[in-house]
Amino acid sequence: MVSGGKLLVQCLEAEGTDRVFCVPGESYLDILDALYDSQIEVIVARQEGGAAMMAEADGKATGRPGICMVTRGPGAANAMSGIHVAQQDSTPVIMIVGQVARSYRGRDAFQEVDFVATFGSMAKLVVEINDASRIPEIVARAFRVATSGRPGPVILSCPEDMLGDPTDVSPARRVLPVDPAPDAASMASFNALISRAARPVMIVGGSRWNHAATERLADWAMHRQIPVAVSFRRQHLIPGSHDCYAGDLGIGANPELIQLIKDSDLVILLGGRLSEVPSQNYTLLDIPLPAQRLIHIHPDMNEAGRVYQPALAIIASPAAFVACLDEYPDQEVPSGLLRARTERLQQAHESYYRWSDPRVQAAAPGGRAGVDLRDMMYHLNGALPDRAIVTNGAGNYSAWVHRFYRYRGFLTQFAPTSGSMGYGLPAAVAAALRFPDRPVVCFAGDGCLQMTINELGTVAQHQGRIIVIVIDNGMYGTIRMHQERRFPERVSGTSLHNPDFVALARAYGIRASLVEATEQFPNALKQALNGEGPALIHIKSDAEAITPVSTITQLRQPPEHP
Repeated sequence: MVSGGKLLVQCLEAEGTDRVFCVPGESYLDILDALYDSQIEVIVARQEGGAAMMAEADGKATGRPGICMVTRGPGAANAMSGIHVAQQDSTPVIMIVGQVARSYRGRDAFQEVDFVATFGSMAKLVVEINDASRIPEIVARAFRVATSGRPGPVILSCPEDMLGDPTDVSPARRVLPVDPAPDAASMASFNALISRAARPVMIVGGSRWNHAATERLADWAMHRQIPVAVSFRRQHLIPGSHDCYAGDLGIGANPELIQLIKDSDLVILLGGRLSEVPSQNYTLLDIPLPAQRLIHIHPDMNEAGRVYQPALAIIASPAAFVACLDEYPDQEVPSGLLRARTERLQQAHESYYRWSDPRVQAAAPGGRAGVDLRDMMYHLNGALPDRAIVTNGAGNYSAWVHRFYRYRGFLTQFAPTSGSMGYGLPAAVAAALRFPDRPVVCFAGDGCLQMTINELGTVAQHQGRIIVIVIDNGMYGTIRMHQERRFPERVSGTSLHNPDFVALARAYGIRASLVEATEQFPNALKQALNGEGPALIHIKSDAEAITPVSTITQLRQPPEHP
């Protein structure tokens, strides 16, 4: 006989879980006690929102559910921000929540929350486990739901008295997600549409990818001379240096990329959804029937045709679909079409290179004080190793990263499509733990960092290879940008009085340096990369240099790499 808490931990071990992220609570002490005897590593965050974001980033890294544990009431409420990221980003996460005792339910007991009502519209599944003998059944179901179709978060509510109940049942076998693959008829239709298209373009995004699938897709697109764009914050799905890469459909996308897609005669949407940001506020394609032929490949049948009516819908995970490309023979593309595609592909990639080159980026009006973010990004492209991982949260500072940093391959980018501030630092913790041999660079604005700045304690405790680069312009930049546009010279609620980030980092035992001039940055980055343990670089930037301008100008003299 074991307790419910012990059985739950055994079920996690049977699923291959090796790490959980939590903030401890008395409502699940039986689970914490069981973890003491397990092989599962326990990462203690400083706030539940940080723990949930760490679990979400771990889910991105592994493709298996990231595990978050929080207490009832305020703990679950704090964690909601990370659960929302998992939902919007299609990431498998399981959050285990301590709940009030079963006999207290329905009495508005201390910290009692109806989790089905609270998380029902956000999570794929919310279940309260009231019988310890059902733990294996429900945990297995949670893993299957979280990883299958369009992945997402699952909430398991565990009354604290149930966790102490004895039971003699055993864990279930490890759950493998259902991995739908295309059928022969769908692939025949797919190849026929590809062979007849003069101006095809592919947009990749979503989750359920792996390294092999991203490499195979790039080769396939190159062979067929098809430009590949990526959805918002999915730039790691194809290297920026690849000849097929056409750019990203993020905020402030390259106008030439947008026109490329609008002028196409075939759009292949693989793995993702054309939601608000990648669709450029739902203006990229006509709704519900696009002018272009649309092929939508997605693992969840509920997503195909949800907004856009495709000419061909294929229910398949990206990895399974790409694996099938070699199994079905291509139809020959007429030589005239292939030549037109080649010219168009070259133009698309050259356009991306011009757009993403900070040397040809005009300075923002008045952006003369502090660090020139154009030069900083140019230097980072040359100084960071190819396997470096870059994380960020939300804010206008991230536009500099997404536009000018050229991601090098799969799982080099961890960024929230939900646009959640504060994500970068918790994500960096999870990435550094999962990939301890790779440097992790966390970009954060001054407002963004302070959403989860307490997780510097988690960084210091685990001494991961994390470099936090704080872009400090003394305000909530994105909101100020919109405010200045709609209500000129009426600043309200967007100014920040910031701490001394260097002193704060050093108080945690983290190496830190202040960079107030552009020429200081290369040395600061070099010291951060070469030193032991985590580091923080505090970048002072001009409030007027809030975002890259939307055009390119004559080539500037680039700064030299050290």
